[in-house]
Amino acid sequence: MALTKLYLENFTVFDKLELEFSKGINVFIGENGTGKTHIMKLLYSACQAAQAKSTAIDFPQKIVRVFRPDELSLHRLVKRGVGASNAKVKVFSDKYALSLEFHSKFKKNIEVKGNESWEKQFSTFISTFIPAKEILSNSRNLIQAIERNNVDFDDTYKDIISAASVDLTRGPDNARKKRYLKSLQEITTGTVSISNDEFYLKPGTQSMLEFQLVAEGIRKIALLWQLIKNGTLESGSILFWDEPEANINPKHIPALVDMLLNLQKDGVQIFIATHDYFFAKYLEVRKTNENAVLFHALHKAENVVEYESDSNFTLLENNSIIAQSIELYKEEVKKVMQ
Repeated sequence: MALTKLYLENFTVFDKLELEFSKGINVFIGENGTGKTHIMKLLYSACQAAQAKSTAIDFPQKIVRVFRPDELSLHRLVKRGVGASNAKVKVFSDKYALSLEFHSKFKKNIEVKGNESWEKQFSTFISTFIPAKEILSNSRNLIQAIERNNVDFDDTYKDIISAASVDLTRGPDNARKKRYLKSLQEITTGTVSISNDEFYLKPGTQSMLEFQLVAEGIRKIALLWQLIKNGTLESGSILFWDEPEANINPKHIPALVDMLLNLQKDGVQIFIATHDYFFAKYLEVRKTNENAVLFHALHKAENVVEYESDSNFTLLENNSIIAQSIELYKEEVKKVMQ
């Protein structure tokens, strides 16, 4: 099971978008405001809507709780422009499609199609969204505070705390899982434990450290360790990760890339948004014939977001990451030549 395509009309920053995905790793690049995170949040909402029977939330509701528009009104997610208009969303999987239409003015004009077959396909399916900001260090009572509207966090933060807290596994770790955990443990120098709804890192034989006392980059790696340990990232699941490179020591980027490539090879579909040259380039350099990696470059042309996709990071014509690295190189050469 995998997400294969997304079609949008008049949704947030997009006039029209028809984007096909790799069943392996999909990497979104582009300047701020081009909709990278919006695409991932929308896809994640579609995945979570498949769990409607257990969570009592449908596709439009999950979108609202993930995007958090003013007044929690879906119609505010229609692309802003002159006059009233309809927004259309259609998410495709291997076999089915889930579609949604809503209007910028008429709040009751909301139509969802394909939800029954969508739920049937993905009812036992696990999707996980890791936000750009690390949140486990603030996990104590956060979920209750969000549900009581005492704090304003979108659902991705609540959901990742829940995902990290629940143990889906039964029995001892298999060889595959042990290999992943060992690799990540070499970076974090410890293991994750949970006590009284709070996360800790236990380095070797030392006493447990509160997550607040651990560097944020290490906390992000520790979160990945926990998601693998508790069975969240198994074959057939989908991982969404917004800016995985943020606050991580550059020397750990190659190991993180190898981990994601191996997860993809083992059947996890992955969606990533990044601004980092080294992260994207390592993905290109270290992928093999066993890895399916597709880069999607988003860019604005006369206030319209356009895109291009390619399996090679360096072959993208509108590549904002490479463009900026070239500008830096020019400045460096100019300074040397003065």
